[in-house]
Amino acid sequence: MGTVTGADVLEVAGRVEKFFTRLTGNTDSFRVLSPSTIAEMFTNVTRTLNLFLTGVAAISLVVGGIGIMNIMLVSVAERTREIGIRKALGAAPRAIRGQFLTEAVTLTLVGGLAGMALGTALSFLATALLKWSFAPQAASYALAVACSSAVGIFFGLYPAARAARLQPVEALSFE
Repeated sequence: MGTVTGADVLEVAGRVEKFFTRLTGNTDSFRVLSPSTIAEMFTNVTRTLNLFLTGVAAISLVVGGIGIMNIMLVSVAERTREIGIRKALGAAPRAIRGQFLTEAVTLTLVGGLAGMALGTALSFLATALLKWSFAPQAASYALAVACSSAVGIFFGLYPAARAARLQPVEALSFE
């Protein structure tokens, strides 16, 4: 027999399917799978899994961002006197806002770096156990750092603005 090409495999799969359909009278009692069918199924499963994981990651970012915002609001409340002293000494609202935004971004970056380290370790472990190959991509890490920073900025804006709007007299008299 000669060399078999991909088109021949698909043609043979079609003929086998027709033969068994005529033999049994229905298509529910058998299944003919070609390599391209298996590859298509794998692609669909992978696409669905990627969408699911993207959704989980998005929800995690929102929940983490809300947590960061709450932490920063508590920090503003606890440091109201400090903010009042700084403003009384001439600190600009921009400096106060910058301080709290920097703290929010630092918190999210530390969490993001911890998540990247854990994710990388688990990926290496899973791929070693399953005997798959794994090659971390620098672009993925850059995207993760950018997302962490964006979450810190977005969810840190309100607490930072709130701190910057405090009036020195009111902040100093805060208990």
